[in-house]
Amino acid sequence: MRSSNPVFSRRGFSRDNGGYAGFGAQHQQAGTNPYATNPYAADAATGMPQAPARTDVMTIDDVVSRTAMTLGTVILTATIAWIAMPVDPANVNKSYGIAVGAALVALVLGLVQSFKRKASPPVILGYAAFEGFFLGVLSSATSTYFSAGVVIQAVLGTMCVFASVLFAYKMRWIRVTRRFYGFVMAAAMGFMLLMVANLLFSVFAGGDGLGFRSGGLGILFGIVGVVLGACFLALDFKQVEDGITYGAPRDEAWLAAFGLTVTLVWIYLELLRLFQILSGDD
Repeated sequence: MRSSNPVFSRRGFSRDNGGYAGFGAQHQQAGTNPYATNPYAADAATGMPQAPARTDVMTIDDVVSRTAMTLGTVILTATIAWIAMPVDPANVNKSYGIAVGAALVALVLGLVQSFKRKASPPVILGYAAFEGFFLGVLSSATSTYFSAGVVIQAVLGTMCVFASVLFAYKMRWIRVTRRFYGFVMAAAMGFMLLMVANLLFSVFAGGDGLGFRSGGLGILFGIVGVVLGACFLALDFKQVEDGITYGAPRDEAWLAAFGLTVTLVWIYLELLRLFQILSGDD
């Protein structure tokens, strides 16, 4: 099963020389173990490793610590940008320009990581730093020009979505199957194509393009975006669970952190836009 990232869907856990078959590999048959060539994978009958346990395999603590570092970098740089890059009328254009530049750098770094065979912590943390800077300026502008409470609502909403999906996944209310994966990826592709079309229309025709980001349609597409983000979280959790079960190398925890961070940023941006529209309708 490939990466569940809504933007970097090509990147998944990789195949290394030790025989670990990663998430980039296609399953030959539904229900088969794609990691059977890994001598450290759990035996299907006993649940025990087929070979003596290694010390360099990924654990949940590795995923939690790397994710905390990556998200912590996003939060730190977002806070710095909020304080250091004012969005008052005298400085807003300069702040926006720098923020757009940071977003482009983050995009490039994210693409670089998505096409690398192995995780690169400097690239991932660099992505988090520049993404955080962009989010800090954007959040500050949203709070200043729309509603001071929108940012807090979006942050709390993102936390609630994460906790809810994690609980539902642990309770097995959400079952990640190949059909689920295919549906989510197809829906995300259609969603992003519509957003790109809307952006192009807004650039060349002015206004809000096709109207997908304002009014009633904006609310609808905001909800769809949040639901898609929640589905990607479920795919992320499945990847982490399979990686731990089948003995992914410890470095792959950075890929898990990268995927979770991109998904949470996606959800935060969708909620920020949604609450912004709702605050304007009051």
